[in-house]
Amino acid sequence: MNYIVLDMEWNQPWPGSPSSKKVLPVNIRGEIIQIGAVRINEEQFVEDEFQIMIKPKYYRHLNRRVSKLTGIKEAKLREEGVSFPEAIELFRRWCGEDIVFLTWGFDDIGILRENLRLFGLEEDWTERWFNAQMIFNAQTDGSTSQKALKTAMEMFSIEATRPAHDALGDAYHTALICAMLNLKQGMAEYGAALKSHDNGFHGAELPGCLDRKVFYDYADKRAALAAMSGEENLCPLCGSRMLGSRWFAQPGHRYMDLATCPEHGKFLIRVRLSTQPDETVRVSRLTYEATSEAAQAYARRAEKADPEDAVRPRRRRRRRSETPKAE
Repeated sequence: MNYIVLDMEWNQPWPGSPSSKKVLPVNIRGEIIQIGAVRINEEQFVEDEFQIMIKPKYYRHLNRRVSKLTGIKEAKLREEGVSFPEAIELFRRWCGEDIVFLTWGFDDIGILRENLRLFGLEEDWTERWFNAQMIFNAQTDGSTSQKALKTAMEMFSIEATRPAHDALGDAYHTALICAMLNLKQGMAEYGAALKSHDNGFHGAELPGCLDRKVFYDYADKRAALAAMSGEENLCPLCGSRMLGSRWFAQPGHRYMDLATCPEHGKFLIRVRLSTQPDETVRVSRLTYEATSEAAQAYARRAEKADPEDAVRPRRRRRRRSETPKAE
């Protein structure tokens, strides 16, 4: 058996652009433009590397935020990129048969599966997969917070020798971290590690999740929560404005609220706030069914709540939003 440490970069259309209005046969959060991977053998030694550029078929114009973050230019994709089916064929051949995928976060495998469905390709070969963040946390400080790759490297005294936000660079650094973990033990205890978190890391695709979005550039926490209670508090089924109740704080800069659509009833809203380099606030927002386990957790929290626990947002206007790219 080999471990395949996987990282990818993907493109999203800019809000309001013609690409953003395209109706695709499968709903995707982004179209993959780069795959990077590192193979680790069963003895946990790094064996080989893989990287490939992919020419996008649906979102052909690079989102300037993605281009700035990754350093990838449209000209490079045109010159070096291959089609997604060709890239996957080459990648699967390189991976081999008896493999387990490791990623730094929950998003990469989900994005990969969405793209496979979009192109009508098999996805069962991605079933054996673990979020290395969970194993890292369980075997280090036992925290429930999502750690940046850079933070984990610093904790293990790993010096960065590859570029960040490059698929192979991030995969390589993740592989160095994974090589220092007890992967077999981590996989055996993975279920317990997930359960020890509050329904897993915010961002995990949990049962009952109906919608995921990311919003950028709020002035502060209260402005962000005001938008999530106001103009961005839309029903995932009909798009109508919903009425929020109250935000409850959770660990890791997370908050939850129970919102009501006049036509479709209640939905749980969970958000995670993070500070961007320019000090503005980014919001990752998940919408759940009212009958989900996450919504039941909100109900239990609300029953025990002190009125002072509620977060009262100040209304401020958002500058822009866009679909998510996981960090």
